[in-house]
Amino acid sequence: MAIVPVLFGVRLPYVSMLGNPRGARCKLRAMTAPNSAASVNPVSVTAVTGAPAAGGRAGFWRTYGQVFASGRIAAMLLLGFSSGLPLALTAGALQAWLTVEGISIKTIGYFALVGLPYTFKFVWAPLLDRFEPRWLGRRRAWIFTFQVLLAITCFLMARFDPTSSIDAIAALAVAIAFLSASQDVVFDAYRADLLGTEERGAGAAVSVLGYRLAMLVSGGGALIIADQWLGWPDTYRLMGGLMLLLAASTLVCPRVPDAKRLLSSARAEWLGFGVMIAVGAAVWFGLSQLVQWLPLDGVSRFGRLAIETAIMVTTGVAAIVAARRIGFPSFLAPWDAFFSRRHALLLLLLIVLYKLGDAFAGSLTTSFLLRGVGFTQTEVGAINKGLGLVATIIGALAGGAWLSNRPLYNALMLFGILQAVSNFGYWLLAVLPKSYALMAAAIGVENLCGGLGTAAFVAFLMALTDMRYSAAQYALLSALAAVGRVYVGPASGVMVESFGWPSFFMLTVVTALPGLLLLWWLRADVRALGAVKLGATVDD
Repeated sequence: MAIVPVLFGVRLPYVSMLGNPRGARCKLRAMTAPNSAASVNPVSVTAVTGAPAAGGRAGFWRTYGQVFASGRIAAMLLLGFSSGLPLALTAGALQAWLTVEGISIKTIGYFALVGLPYTFKFVWAPLLDRFEPRWLGRRRAWIFTFQVLLAITCFLMARFDPTSSIDAIAALAVAIAFLSASQDVVFDAYRADLLGTEERGAGAAVSVLGYRLAMLVSGGGALIIADQWLGWPDTYRLMGGLMLLLAASTLVCPRVPDAKRLLSSARAEWLGFGVMIAVGAAVWFGLSQLVQWLPLDGVSRFGRLAIETAIMVTTGVAAIVAARRIGFPSFLAPWDAFFSRRHALLLLLLIVLYKLGDAFAGSLTTSFLLRGVGFTQTEVGAINKGLGLVATIIGALAGGAWLSNRPLYNALMLFGILQAVSNFGYWLLAVLPKSYALMAAAIGVENLCGGLGTAAFVAFLMALTDMRYSAAQYALLSALAAVGRVYVGPASGVMVESFGWPSFFMLTVVTALPGLLLLWWLRADVRALGAVKLGATVDD
Protein backbone atom coordinates (compact mmCIF):
# COMPACT_ATOMS: atom_id res chain seq x y z
CA MET A 1 0.00 0.00 0.00
CA ALA A 2 3.00 2.28 0.10
CA ILE A 3 2.39 3.26 -3.52
CA VAL A 4 -0.98 4.88 -2.76
CA PRO A 5 0.46 8.05 -1.15
CA VAL A 6 2.92 8.31 -4.04
CA LEU A 7 0.17 8.11 -6.69
CA PHE A 8 -2.48 10.22 -5.02
CA GLY A 9 -0.32 12.63 -3.03
CA VAL A 10 -0.76 14.05 0.41
CA ARG A 11 -2.86 16.97 1.59
CA LEU A 12 -1.22 20.34 1.98
CA PRO A 13 -2.13 23.05 4.46
CA TYR A 14 -5.44 24.72 3.75
CA VAL A 15 -5.29 28.20 2.29
CA SER A 16 -8.25 30.56 2.58
CA MET A 17 -9.01 34.09 1.59
CA LEU A 18 -9.82 36.78 4.10
CA GLY A 19 -13.02 38.72 3.81
CA ASN A 20 -15.59 38.21 1.08
CA PRO A 21 -14.51 35.22 -1.07
CA ARG A 22 -16.23 36.64 -4.14
CA GLY A 23 -14.60 40.02 -3.94
CA ALA A 24 -11.18 39.26 -2.55
CA ARG A 25 -8.20 39.56 -4.87
CA CYS A 26 -4.52 39.07 -4.32
CA LYS A 27 -1.31 39.53 -6.22
CA LEU A 28 0.80 36.57 -7.18
CA ARG A 29 4.07 36.49 -9.00
CA ALA A 30 3.62 35.28 -12.56
CA MET A 31 5.23 31.92 -13.20
CA THR A 32 5.79 32.29 -16.92
CA ALA A 33 7.68 34.69 -19.12
CA PRO A 34 8.94 37.98 -17.72
CA ASN A 35 6.48 40.86 -17.55
CA SER A 36 3.48 38.53 -17.78
CA ALA A 37 0.75 39.05 -15.22
CA ALA A 38 -1.36 36.61 -13.29
CA SER A 39 -4.52 36.75 -11.31
CA VAL A 40 -6.27 34.51 -8.88
CA ASN A 41 -9.92 33.79 -9.51
CA PRO A 42 -11.75 34.93 -6.40
CA VAL A 43 -13.45 31.55 -6.02
CA SER A 44 -10.43 29.41 -6.83
CA VAL A 45 -7.92 30.45 -4.20
CA THR A 46 -9.59 28.42 -1.49
CA ALA A 47 -8.89 25.26 -3.44
CA VAL A 48 -5.34 25.78 -4.66
CA THR A 49 -4.21 23.07 -2.31
CA GLY A 50 -7.31 20.94 -2.66
CA ALA A 51 -7.82 20.43 1.06
CA PRO A 52 -11.36 20.17 2.38
CA ALA A 53 -12.94 23.08 4.13
CA ALA A 54 -12.89 23.26 7.86
CA GLY A 55 -15.93 21.68 9.42
CA GLY A 56 -15.48 18.16 8.08
CA ARG A 57 -18.24 16.57 6.07
CA ALA A 58 -20.59 19.54 6.33
CA GLY A 59 -17.94 21.83 4.86
CA PHE A 60 -17.26 19.24 2.16
CA TRP A 61 -20.87 19.25 0.94
CA ARG A 62 -21.20 23.00 1.47
CA THR A 63 -18.35 23.52 -0.99
CA TYR A 64 -20.15 21.36 -3.56
CA GLY A 65 -23.33 23.36 -3.10
CA GLN A 66 -21.57 26.71 -3.42
CA VAL A 67 -19.83 25.63 -6.62
CA PHE A 68 -22.87 24.15 -8.38
CA ALA A 69 -25.12 27.04 -7.29
CA SER A 70 -22.73 29.58 -8.81
CA GLY A 71 -23.93 31.83 -11.60
CA ARG A 72 -20.80 30.91 -13.52
CA ILE A 73 -21.82 27.24 -13.51
CA ALA A 74 -25.35 28.13 -14.63
CA ALA A 75 -23.77 29.97 -17.57
CA MET A 76 -21.90 26.77 -18.47
CA LEU A 77 -25.21 24.89 -18.73
CA LEU A 78 -26.76 27.47 -21.08
CA LEU A 79 -23.66 27.90 -23.22
CA GLY A 80 -23.05 24.13 -23.31
CA PHE A 81 -26.60 23.77 -24.64
CA SER A 82 -25.90 26.47 -27.23
CA SER A 83 -22.71 24.65 -28.25
CA GLY A 84 -24.46 21.32 -28.76
CA LEU A 85 -27.65 22.52 -30.47
CA PRO A 86 -26.25 23.18 -34.00
CA LEU A 87 -24.31 19.92 -34.23
CA ALA A 88 -27.18 17.65 -35.30
CA LEU A 89 -28.57 20.35 -37.61
CA THR A 90 -25.68 19.60 -39.99
CA ALA A 91 -25.54 15.87 -39.24
CA GLY A 92 -28.38 13.54 -38.22
CA ALA A 93 -31.27 16.02 -38.55
CA LEU A 94 -30.08 17.28 -41.93
CA GLN A 95 -29.52 13.73 -43.14
CA ALA A 96 -33.10 12.84 -42.14
CA TRP A 97 -34.52 15.91 -43.95
CA LEU A 98 -32.63 15.09 -47.14
CA THR A 99 -33.68 11.44 -46.96
CA VAL A 100 -37.36 12.32 -46.52
CA GLU A 101 -37.15 14.67 -49.52
CA GLY A 102 -35.81 11.84 -51.70
CA ILE A 103 -32.25 13.09 -52.18
CA SER A 104 -29.91 10.35 -53.46
CA ILE A 105 -27.80 8.42 -50.98
CA LYS A 106 -24.65 9.42 -52.89
CA THR A 107 -25.46 13.11 -52.43
CA ILE A 108 -26.33 12.61 -48.76
CA GLY A 109 -22.98 10.86 -48.29
CA TYR A 110 -21.13 13.94 -49.54
CA PHE A 111 -22.89 16.00 -46.87
CA ALA A 112 -20.68 14.29 -44.28
CA LEU A 113 -17.96 16.72 -45.44
CA VAL A 114 -20.05 19.56 -44.01
CA GLY A 115 -18.58 18.73 -40.58
CA LEU A 116 -14.98 19.51 -41.59
CA PRO A 117 -14.97 22.93 -39.84
CA TYR A 118 -15.21 21.12 -36.49
CA THR A 119 -11.95 19.31 -37.30
CA PHE A 120 -10.02 22.37 -38.46
CA LYS A 121 -11.38 25.02 -36.10
CA PHE A 122 -7.94 25.41 -34.51
CA VAL A 123 -6.74 27.02 -37.77
CA TRP A 124 -8.76 30.23 -37.35
CA ALA A 125 -9.02 30.10 -33.54
CA PRO A 126 -5.98 32.45 -33.11
CA LEU A 127 -7.82 35.13 -35.08
CA LEU A 128 -10.68 34.97 -32.56
CA ASP A 129 -8.13 35.78 -29.85
CA ARG A 130 -6.55 38.62 -31.82
CA PHE A 131 -9.63 40.31 -33.34
CA GLU A 132 -11.99 40.31 -30.41
CA PRO A 133 -14.86 42.80 -30.13
CA ARG A 134 -15.17 44.22 -26.63
CA TRP A 135 -18.66 45.76 -26.67
CA LEU A 136 -20.02 42.92 -24.47
CA GLY A 137 -16.77 42.21 -22.69
CA ARG A 138 -14.15 39.61 -23.38
CA ARG A 139 -15.43 36.48 -25.19
CA ARG A 140 -19.15 37.27 -24.79
CA ALA A 141 -19.32 39.49 -27.89
CA TRP A 142 -18.08 36.70 -30.15
CA ILE A 143 -20.42 34.14 -28.54
CA PHE A 144 -23.44 36.44 -28.96
CA THR A 145 -22.47 37.23 -32.57
CA PHE A 146 -22.12 33.58 -33.55
CA GLN A 147 -25.41 32.67 -31.84
CA VAL A 148 -27.32 35.38 -33.74
CA LEU A 149 -25.67 34.37 -37.04
CA LEU A 150 -26.55 30.72 -36.38
CA ALA A 151 -30.19 31.69 -35.82
CA ILE A 152 -30.26 33.70 -39.05
CA THR A 153 -28.68 30.81 -40.99
CA CYS A 154 -31.29 28.38 -39.65
CA PHE A 155 -34.06 30.75 -40.76
CA LEU A 156 -32.46 31.02 -44.20
CA MET A 157 -32.10 27.25 -44.56
CA ALA A 158 -35.82 26.86 -43.82
CA ARG A 159 -36.62 28.96 -46.92
CA PHE A 160 -35.07 26.47 -49.38
CA ASP A 161 -36.36 23.17 -50.76
CA PRO A 162 -33.63 20.48 -50.91
CA THR A 163 -35.10 18.98 -54.09
CA SER A 164 -34.61 22.20 -56.07
CA SER A 165 -31.93 24.09 -54.09
CA ILE A 166 -29.51 21.45 -52.85
CA ASP A 167 -26.50 23.72 -53.47
CA ALA A 168 -27.98 26.45 -51.27
CA ILE A 169 -28.75 23.89 -48.54
CA ALA A 170 -25.15 22.65 -48.73
CA ALA A 171 -23.70 26.17 -48.51
CA LEU A 172 -25.90 27.04 -45.53
CA ALA A 173 -25.03 23.75 -43.83
CA VAL A 174 -21.32 24.59 -44.17
CA ALA A 175 -22.05 28.05 -42.76
CA ILE A 176 -23.83 26.52 -39.74
CA ALA A 177 -20.91 24.15 -39.16
CA PHE A 178 -18.37 27.00 -39.42
CA LEU A 179 -20.33 29.28 -37.08
CA SER A 180 -20.95 26.42 -34.64
CA ALA A 181 -17.26 25.43 -34.59
CA SER A 182 -16.31 29.08 -34.05
CA GLN A 183 -18.81 29.33 -31.19
CA ASP A 184 -17.23 26.20 -29.66
CA VAL A 185 -13.79 27.82 -29.82
CA VAL A 186 -14.92 30.95 -28.01
CA PHE A 187 -17.06 29.06 -25.49
CA ASP A 188 -14.13 26.81 -24.56
CA ALA A 189 -11.98 29.91 -24.10
CA TYR A 190 -14.70 31.65 -22.06
CA ARG A 191 -15.02 28.62 -19.78
CA ALA A 192 -11.26 28.38 -19.30
CA ASP A 193 -10.98 32.11 -18.56
CA LEU A 194 -13.98 32.37 -16.26
CA LEU A 195 -13.75 29.34 -13.99
CA GLY A 196 -11.39 29.03 -11.07
CA THR A 197 -9.72 25.89 -9.77
CA GLU A 198 -12.70 24.83 -7.65
CA GLU A 199 -15.13 25.31 -10.51
CA ARG A 200 -13.34 23.68 -13.45
CA GLY A 201 -14.62 20.17 -12.81
CA ALA A 202 -18.17 21.34 -12.18
CA GLY A 203 -18.01 23.61 -15.23
CA ALA A 204 -16.81 20.75 -17.42
CA ALA A 205 -19.56 18.46 -16.08
CA VAL A 206 -22.40 20.96 -16.51
CA SER A 207 -21.11 21.86 -20.00
CA VAL A 208 -21.31 18.17 -20.96
CA LEU A 209 -24.84 18.01 -19.54
CA GLY A 210 -25.99 21.03 -21.55
CA TYR A 211 -24.25 19.76 -24.69
CA ARG A 212 -25.85 16.31 -24.47
CA LEU A 213 -29.32 17.72 -23.78
CA ALA A 214 -29.01 19.99 -26.80
CA MET A 215 -28.00 17.08 -29.01
CA LEU A 216 -31.15 15.25 -27.89
CA VAL A 217 -33.27 18.30 -28.76
CA SER A 218 -31.75 18.94 -32.21
CA GLY A 219 -31.22 15.25 -32.92
CA GLY A 220 -33.97 12.85 -31.85
CA GLY A 221 -36.26 15.67 -30.73
CA ALA A 222 -36.07 17.40 -34.11
CA LEU A 223 -36.97 14.17 -35.92
CA ILE A 224 -40.08 13.70 -33.78
CA ILE A 225 -41.15 17.35 -34.10
CA ALA A 226 -40.64 17.34 -37.86
CA ASP A 227 -42.49 14.04 -38.32
CA GLN A 228 -45.42 14.63 -35.98
CA TRP A 229 -46.09 18.38 -36.05
CA LEU A 230 -44.05 20.98 -37.93
CA GLY A 231 -42.21 19.47 -40.87
CA TRP A 232 -38.53 20.19 -41.49
CA PRO A 233 -38.59 23.88 -42.55
CA ASP A 234 -40.53 24.94 -39.45
CA THR A 235 -38.35 22.67 -37.28
CA TYR A 236 -35.28 24.59 -38.46
CA ARG A 237 -37.11 27.83 -37.71
CA LEU A 238 -37.80 26.52 -34.21
CA MET A 239 -34.10 25.75 -33.72
CA GLY A 240 -33.26 29.26 -34.95
CA GLY A 241 -35.67 30.66 -32.36
CA LEU A 242 -33.98 28.64 -29.63
CA MET A 243 -30.62 30.07 -30.69
CA LEU A 244 -32.02 33.61 -30.35
CA LEU A 245 -33.22 32.82 -26.82
CA LEU A 246 -29.76 31.48 -26.00
CA ALA A 247 -28.21 34.62 -27.45
CA ALA A 248 -30.39 36.68 -25.11
CA SER A 249 -29.16 34.59 -22.16
CA THR A 250 -25.55 35.31 -23.15
CA LEU A 251 -26.17 38.99 -22.40
CA VAL A 252 -26.55 38.16 -18.69
CA CYS A 253 -23.69 35.66 -18.46
CA PRO A 254 -20.81 36.72 -16.15
CA ARG A 255 -17.97 38.77 -17.56
CA VAL A 256 -14.49 37.30 -17.60
CA PRO A 257 -11.40 39.16 -16.32
CA ASP A 258 -9.58 41.21 -18.91
CA ALA A 259 -6.24 40.00 -20.22
CA LYS A 260 -3.28 41.41 -22.07
CA ARG A 261 -3.97 41.49 -25.79
CA LEU A 262 -1.48 40.58 -28.47
CA LEU A 263 -0.63 43.82 -30.28
CA SER A 264 0.16 42.90 -33.85
CA SER A 265 -0.50 44.26 -37.31
CA ALA A 266 -3.83 43.24 -38.80
CA ARG A 267 -2.13 42.98 -42.19
CA ALA A 268 0.50 40.61 -40.79
CA GLU A 269 -2.22 38.46 -39.23
CA TRP A 270 -4.29 38.07 -42.38
CA LEU A 271 -1.23 37.62 -44.58
CA GLY A 272 0.17 34.96 -42.28
CA PHE A 273 -3.20 33.19 -42.12
CA GLY A 274 -3.57 33.21 -45.90
CA VAL A 275 -0.04 31.98 -46.57
CA MET A 276 -0.33 29.20 -43.98
CA ILE A 277 -3.60 27.94 -45.52
CA ALA A 278 -2.28 28.21 -49.09
CA VAL A 279 0.97 26.36 -48.35
CA GLY A 280 -0.81 23.65 -46.36
CA ALA A 281 -3.39 23.11 -49.10
CA ALA A 282 -0.73 23.01 -51.82
CA VAL A 283 1.44 20.47 -49.97
CA TRP A 284 -1.55 18.26 -49.14
CA PHE A 285 -2.82 18.31 -52.73
CA GLY A 286 0.65 17.61 -54.16
CA LEU A 287 1.35 14.69 -51.83
CA SER A 288 -2.14 13.23 -52.37
CA GLN A 289 -1.63 13.30 -56.13
CA LEU A 290 1.83 11.75 -55.77
CA VAL A 291 0.48 8.86 -53.69
CA GLN A 292 -2.00 7.96 -56.43
CA TRP A 293 0.95 7.09 -58.69
CA LEU A 294 2.49 4.69 -56.15
CA PRO A 295 1.86 0.91 -56.38
CA LEU A 296 -0.22 0.45 -53.20
CA ASP A 297 -2.30 -2.59 -54.19
CA GLY A 298 -0.61 -4.91 -51.70
CA VAL A 299 -0.29 -2.38 -48.87
CA SER A 300 -2.13 -3.28 -45.66
CA ARG A 301 -4.60 -1.00 -43.88
CA PHE A 302 -1.89 -0.09 -41.38
CA GLY A 303 0.40 0.84 -44.26
CA ARG A 304 -2.24 3.06 -45.87
CA LEU A 305 -2.96 4.67 -42.49
CA ALA A 306 0.77 5.33 -42.06
CA ILE A 307 0.93 6.99 -45.50
CA GLU A 308 -2.10 9.17 -44.76
CA THR A 309 -0.61 10.12 -41.40
CA ALA A 310 2.69 11.04 -43.04
CA ILE A 311 0.83 13.28 -45.51
CA MET A 312 -1.06 15.02 -42.69
CA VAL A 313 2.08 15.53 -40.59
CA THR A 314 4.07 16.84 -43.57
CA THR A 315 1.23 19.19 -44.46
CA GLY A 316 1.05 20.50 -40.89
CA VAL A 317 4.80 21.00 -40.62
CA ALA A 318 4.93 22.83 -43.97
CA ALA A 319 2.06 25.12 -42.92
CA ILE A 320 3.69 25.92 -39.57
CA VAL A 321 7.07 26.62 -41.20
CA ALA A 322 5.34 28.93 -43.68
CA ALA A 323 3.54 30.73 -40.84
CA ARG A 324 6.81 31.25 -38.99
CA ARG A 325 8.65 32.41 -42.11
CA ILE A 326 6.01 34.93 -43.20
CA GLY A 327 4.90 35.83 -39.67
CA PHE A 328 1.51 34.87 -38.19
CA PRO A 329 1.74 36.36 -34.68
CA SER A 330 -1.56 35.19 -33.19
CA PHE A 331 -0.86 31.60 -34.30
CA LEU A 332 2.78 31.48 -33.17
CA ALA A 333 2.52 33.39 -29.88
CA PRO A 334 0.25 30.82 -28.12
CA TRP A 335 2.64 27.98 -28.87
CA ASP A 336 5.74 29.98 -28.02
CA ALA A 337 4.09 30.71 -24.66
CA PHE A 338 3.10 27.06 -24.13
CA PHE A 339 6.54 25.68 -24.96
CA SER A 340 8.16 28.10 -22.55
CA ARG A 341 6.81 25.98 -19.69
CA ARG A 342 8.63 23.01 -18.23
CA HIS A 343 7.92 19.57 -19.77
CA ALA A 344 5.73 21.07 -22.51
CA LEU A 345 6.21 18.14 -24.90
CA LEU A 346 5.45 15.60 -22.18
CA LEU A 347 2.27 17.47 -21.27
CA LEU A 348 1.19 17.29 -24.92
CA LEU A 349 1.92 13.57 -24.94
CA LEU A 350 -0.16 13.16 -21.79
CA ILE A 351 -3.10 14.81 -23.57
CA VAL A 352 -2.88 12.18 -26.32
CA LEU A 353 -2.42 9.21 -23.98
CA TYR A 354 -4.72 9.93 -21.04
CA LYS A 355 -7.99 8.70 -22.62
CA LEU A 356 -6.42 6.38 -25.19
CA GLY A 357 -7.51 3.17 -23.44
CA ASP A 358 -11.04 4.55 -23.09
CA ALA A 359 -11.04 5.44 -26.81
CA PHE A 360 -9.88 1.94 -27.78
CA ALA A 361 -12.65 0.29 -25.77
CA GLY A 362 -15.32 2.61 -27.15
CA SER A 363 -14.29 2.40 -30.80
CA LEU A 364 -15.95 -0.97 -31.45
CA THR A 365 -18.40 -1.29 -28.54
CA THR A 366 -21.53 -1.35 -30.74
CA SER A 367 -20.05 -3.95 -33.12
CA PHE A 368 -18.94 -6.07 -30.17
CA LEU A 369 -22.39 -6.05 -28.56
CA LEU A 370 -24.14 -6.86 -31.85
CA ARG A 371 -21.73 -9.33 -33.46
CA GLY A 372 -19.46 -10.45 -30.64
CA VAL A 373 -22.15 -11.16 -28.04
CA GLY A 374 -25.31 -11.32 -30.13
CA PHE A 375 -27.62 -8.67 -28.70
CA THR A 376 -30.30 -7.13 -30.93
CA GLN A 377 -30.16 -3.57 -32.25
CA THR A 378 -33.07 -2.59 -29.99
CA GLU A 379 -31.32 -3.96 -26.92
CA VAL A 380 -28.07 -2.22 -27.81
CA GLY A 381 -29.87 1.04 -28.57
CA ALA A 382 -31.82 1.04 -25.31
CA ILE A 383 -28.96 0.04 -23.02
CA ASN A 384 -25.77 1.18 -24.76
CA LYS A 385 -27.14 4.51 -25.95
CA GLY A 386 -29.80 5.21 -23.32
CA LEU A 387 -28.17 3.91 -20.14
CA GLY A 388 -24.73 4.88 -21.45
CA LEU A 389 -25.78 8.51 -21.91
CA VAL A 390 -27.29 8.71 -18.43
CA ALA A 391 -24.22 7.09 -16.86
CA THR A 392 -21.88 9.48 -18.72
CA ILE A 393 -23.79 12.52 -17.46
CA ILE A 394 -23.88 11.19 -13.90
CA GLY A 395 -20.16 10.43 -14.06
CA ALA A 396 -19.34 13.90 -15.35
CA LEU A 397 -21.42 15.57 -12.63
CA ALA A 398 -19.88 13.36 -9.94
CA GLY A 399 -16.41 14.12 -11.29
CA GLY A 400 -17.15 17.83 -11.21
CA ALA A 401 -18.36 17.55 -7.61
CA TRP A 402 -15.19 15.68 -6.63
CA LEU A 403 -12.96 18.25 -8.32
CA SER A 404 -14.62 21.12 -6.47
CA ASN A 405 -12.84 19.99 -3.30
CA ARG A 406 -9.92 17.84 -4.47
CA PRO A 407 -6.63 18.48 -6.33
CA LEU A 408 -6.60 18.00 -10.08
CA TYR A 409 -3.78 15.44 -10.00
CA ASN A 410 -5.65 13.21 -7.54
CA ALA A 411 -8.77 13.26 -9.72
CA LEU A 412 -6.86 12.56 -12.94
CA MET A 413 -5.06 9.61 -11.40
CA LEU A 414 -8.08 8.10 -9.64
CA PHE A 415 -10.43 8.53 -12.59
CA GLY A 416 -7.76 7.35 -15.03
CA ILE A 417 -7.38 4.11 -13.05
CA LEU A 418 -11.16 3.67 -12.94
CA GLN A 419 -11.38 4.24 -16.71
CA ALA A 420 -8.85 1.49 -17.32
CA VAL A 421 -10.35 -1.00 -14.84
CA SER A 422 -13.90 -0.43 -16.18
CA ASN A 423 -12.89 -2.02 -19.51
CA PHE A 424 -12.75 -5.38 -17.73
CA GLY A 425 -16.57 -5.36 -17.88
CA TYR A 426 -16.44 -5.88 -21.63
CA TRP A 427 -13.86 -8.63 -21.16
CA LEU A 428 -16.32 -10.40 -18.87
CA LEU A 429 -19.02 -10.03 -21.52
CA ALA A 430 -16.66 -11.61 -24.04
CA VAL A 431 -15.78 -14.68 -21.95
CA LEU A 432 -19.04 -15.35 -20.06
CA PRO A 433 -22.41 -16.50 -21.40
CA LYS A 434 -24.75 -13.85 -22.79
CA SER A 435 -26.32 -11.82 -19.96
CA TYR A 436 -28.48 -8.71 -20.10
CA ALA A 437 -27.64 -7.82 -16.51
CA LEU A 438 -23.91 -8.09 -17.22
CA MET A 439 -24.27 -5.95 -20.36
CA ALA A 440 -26.10 -3.24 -18.42
CA ALA A 441 -23.51 -3.36 -15.64
CA ALA A 442 -20.55 -3.24 -18.03
CA ILE A 443 -21.98 -0.35 -20.07
CA GLY A 444 -23.09 1.56 -16.98
CA VAL A 445 -19.75 1.26 -15.18
CA GLU A 446 -17.66 2.02 -18.28
CA ASN A 447 -19.66 5.12 -19.18
CA LEU A 448 -19.77 6.29 -15.56
CA CYS A 449 -15.99 6.06 -15.29
CA GLY A 450 -15.60 7.65 -18.71
CA GLY A 451 -17.71 10.60 -17.53
CA LEU A 452 -15.54 10.95 -14.42
CA GLY A 453 -12.42 10.98 -16.57
CA THR A 454 -13.92 13.49 -18.99
CA ALA A 455 -14.65 15.98 -16.19
CA ALA A 456 -11.08 15.77 -14.92
CA PHE A 457 -9.57 15.85 -18.42
CA VAL A 458 -11.48 18.96 -19.51
CA ALA A 459 -10.47 20.63 -16.24
CA PHE A 460 -6.86 19.68 -17.05
CA LEU A 461 -7.07 21.28 -20.51
CA MET A 462 -8.57 24.43 -19.00
CA ALA A 463 -5.76 24.61 -16.46
CA LEU A 464 -3.16 24.43 -19.24
CA THR A 465 -4.42 27.48 -21.11
CA ASP A 466 -3.06 31.00 -20.86
CA MET A 467 -5.81 33.66 -20.70
CA ARG A 468 -4.05 35.73 -23.36
CA TYR A 469 -4.41 32.92 -25.91
CA SER A 470 -7.08 30.64 -24.44
CA ALA A 471 -9.12 30.37 -27.67
CA ALA A 472 -6.12 29.28 -29.75
CA GLN A 473 -4.54 27.08 -27.08
CA TYR A 474 -7.70 25.23 -26.06
CA ALA A 475 -8.68 24.62 -29.70
CA LEU A 476 -5.25 23.17 -30.46
CA LEU A 477 -5.08 21.11 -27.26
CA SER A 478 -8.55 19.64 -27.82
CA ALA A 479 -7.65 18.85 -31.45
CA LEU A 480 -4.57 17.03 -30.17
CA ALA A 481 -6.73 15.11 -27.69
CA ALA A 482 -8.84 13.87 -30.63
CA VAL A 483 -5.82 12.32 -32.37
CA GLY A 484 -6.13 9.12 -30.37
CA ARG A 485 -9.85 8.75 -31.10
CA VAL A 486 -9.24 9.16 -34.84
CA TYR A 487 -6.53 6.53 -35.15
CA VAL A 488 -7.73 3.83 -32.76
CA GLY A 489 -10.53 2.73 -35.11
CA PRO A 490 -8.38 1.09 -37.80
CA ALA A 491 -6.01 -0.36 -35.20
CA SER A 492 -8.91 -1.77 -33.16
CA GLY A 493 -10.35 -3.67 -36.12
CA VAL A 494 -7.02 -5.30 -36.92
CA MET A 495 -6.46 -6.21 -33.26
CA VAL A 496 -9.87 -7.89 -32.96
CA GLU A 497 -9.31 -9.90 -36.15
CA SER A 498 -5.85 -10.95 -34.95
CA PHE A 499 -6.47 -11.69 -31.24
CA GLY A 500 -10.23 -11.93 -30.69
CA TRP A 501 -12.53 -9.89 -28.44
CA PRO A 502 -11.29 -11.05 -24.98
CA SER A 503 -7.65 -10.27 -25.75
CA PHE A 504 -8.64 -6.96 -27.35
CA PHE A 505 -10.38 -5.70 -24.20
CA MET A 506 -7.45 -6.84 -22.06
CA LEU A 507 -5.18 -4.80 -24.35
CA THR A 508 -7.39 -1.73 -23.87
CA VAL A 509 -6.56 -1.88 -20.16
CA VAL A 510 -2.85 -2.14 -20.95
CA THR A 511 -3.13 0.78 -23.40
CA ALA A 512 -4.26 3.03 -20.55
CA LEU A 513 -1.13 2.37 -18.47
CA PRO A 514 1.38 4.59 -20.37
CA GLY A 515 -0.85 7.61 -19.79
CA LEU A 516 -1.14 6.86 -16.06
CA LEU A 517 2.61 6.36 -15.72
CA LEU A 518 3.28 9.63 -17.55
CA LEU A 519 0.75 11.38 -15.31
CA TRP A 520 2.61 10.09 -12.24
CA TRP A 521 5.92 11.26 -13.73
CA LEU A 522 4.47 14.75 -14.30
CA ARG A 523 2.69 14.90 -10.91
CA ALA A 524 4.58 18.01 -9.77
CA ASP A 525 3.65 19.90 -12.95
CA VAL A 526 -0.01 18.86 -12.75
CA ARG A 527 -0.24 19.78 -9.07
CA ALA A 528 1.10 23.23 -9.87
CA LEU A 529 -1.62 23.89 -12.45
CA GLY A 530 -4.32 26.21 -11.20
CA ALA A 531 -2.25 28.02 -8.58
CA VAL A 532 -2.42 31.06 -10.87
CA LYS A 533 -4.33 31.78 -14.05
CA LEU A 534 -1.69 32.79 -16.56
CA GLY A 535 -2.06 35.95 -18.56
CA ALA A 536 -4.76 37.72 -16.57
CA THR A 537 -4.55 41.27 -15.34
CA VAL A 538 -4.25 41.88 -11.61
CA ASP A 539 -6.57 43.88 -9.39
CA ASP A 540 -5.15 45.37 -6.23
